[in-house]
Amino acid sequence: MSRLMNRKPGRVLHLGLVLLPFALLLLLYLASSQARLADNPNDKLLPSFTQMADAVDRMAFTPDKRTGAYLWWDDTSASLKRLGTGLGIAAVTSLVLGMAMLIPLLRNPLSPLVTVISMIPPLSILPILFIVLGLGELSKVMLIVIGITPVLIRDMQQRVSEIPTELLVKAQTLGANTWQVLIRVVLPQLLPRLLQGLCLALGPAWLFLIAAEAIASTDGLGYRIFLVRRYLAMDVILPYVAWITLLAFIMDRALKGICRALFPWFEPKGAH
Repeated sequence: MSRLMNRKPGRVLHLGLVLLPFALLLLLYLASSQARLADNPNDKLLPSFTQMADAVDRMAFTPDKRTGAYLWWDDTSASLKRLGTGLGIAAVTSLVLGMAMLIPLLRNPLSPLVTVISMIPPLSILPILFIVLGLGELSKVMLIVIGITPVLIRDMQQRVSEIPTELLVKAQTLGANTWQVLIRVVLPQLLPRLLQGLCLALGPAWLFLIAAEAIASTDGLGYRIFLVRRYLAMDVILPYVAWITLLAFIMDRALKGICRALFPWFEPKGAH
């Protein structure tokens, strides 16, 4: 008789176990929503799916009466542009500084500095960013960069320290200089780790973006959520939250797919 910890579900059971918690949450919401609406048809806390569908149609497929814009897609475009810019800057910066950690003369001053910066709560410096950089796009992007870059750099440094010394010695024995070792040995080891790190940084990046948009913005997913909350418009807020979650999930799967395609040796094919 096999132990419970060694029993693995088949394909059908695995799919069922994956869908089970989502189905239970959906049923719980439906039951709670129907109960509240039955007591008070004007209740806004738990809107029905019909109400949320109407809100999505109004936000995504009906032009705004004042601007003529499709607010859902304009907000999505604005947020993704800020998020993509922030992630791109953070990725390049962490990759370059991570490679620099191979060199002791650079690692000794950089490592303590990055460690200290990574301990600063990013949201605590948001007012400073608004004062120094203004309320435009730069401050929002920089919050994402400052929020995730130090952690990514530390992860890159950890990966550099894991590279076998024998590999570095062999490259130098074959005549490689420092630049060649960085490009041909270190860089291929860091790129898949960077993609993995970006997957883990997506959650914090979205958090920093929404916080910045909620405080000082005129568009974006975070801005819209905090704008309609004053009207208790849960029929808009819940679809927006679900949409943000879906976007983050798609980005996560895309990054993992790129990592598996380009670096099959880094991650097992069966990994999810």
